[in-house]
Amino acid sequence: MQVRDLIKLALAVGLITLGAQLAQAADPAPVKLQGLRGGTPVSADNPPGASHQERDHAPAPRDYVQQPPLIPHTTSGYQITKNFNKCMDCHAWSKAESTGATKVGVSHFRTRDNTELDNISPRRYFCTQCHVAQTDAKPLVGNAFQRARGLQ
Repeated sequence: MQVRDLIKLALAVGLITLGAQLAQAADPAPVKLQGLRGGTPVSADNPPGASHQERDHAPAPRDYVQQPPLIPHTTSGYQITKNFNKCMDCHAWSKAESTGATKVGVSHFRTRDNTELDNISPRRYFCTQCHVAQTDAKPLVGNAFQRARGLQ
């Protein structure tokens, strides 16, 4: 290696070190965020402890167009498997009137090709992949979110 190459290498290492030190000095202490599950893996049961699900409240207003409605009651212990969906005990069209629950939307009876089905579409069957329970949890990170203008 020539002296010229050694000088270039030393300068590159020095610049990298200086850049890292400047970035570290400008960056405040990192914020440690804690999710509602804590450190519990997804495969283990761990209901949220930092907040609680609202029980039997009026549905919360939506914040943006096409937002799935929030669930205004606890869903603790609800079973949703390929063979059984506890939500349908109240929200099925045949039961909604007697239970006072909101009927499942008509969009849930269509396939992705827009074919009408007699029962819930398999792609809409697992309710909690879109609908989440209302909670009094404070945001983990501050934000300036504004509801959609048409919903204000």
